[in-house]
Amino acid sequence: MPALVAFSILVLDRITKIEIRHSLGDFDAIPVVHGWLRIVHTENPGAAFGVLADGNPVLRSVILIGVSAGVLLFVVWALWSHSASFSTLLTRLGLSLILGGALGNLYDRVVHGTVTDFIEVYHGGWSFPAFNVADSAITVGACFLLLDLLWPRREIKHASEIN
Repeated sequence: MPALVAFSILVLDRITKIEIRHSLGDFDAIPVVHGWLRIVHTENPGAAFGVLADGNPVLRSVILIGVSAGVLLFVVWALWSHSASFSTLLTRLGLSLILGGALGNLYDRVVHGTVTDFIEVYHGGWSFPAFNVADSAITVGACFLLLDLLWPRREIKHASEIN
């Protein structure tokens, strides 16, 4: 299941980013819900919300690709380890979404040097930084991990503990 979820996110992310790159010029916008949501084409050289976007390009790439690779290794290890800590459905689904999203953004960063973002939520003069399918999967995955962490668990008593 984790590989299928991650692969599905990666494919959906690649398809949407390719379509945006081919259909819209930089900073073109298409309103979806007037006053609230639009499709835009932006290229983000930095991390989330443009962090490190203005830094040294070589150092930025080394840091962002290195951190992404480290996160990917941890997520892969967690998904395929036999630890009870990573065995709940919410944890496995959350990690799978994070894996697919991280792979999608890492692909962009390695191949293009930037990450294509295209979903923008805004109202009046306020605008949330543009994001993409991979960012959405990472965010939902992180929320699943948080929910699983906060979810009360019933302790399972072994037969030897009952007597």
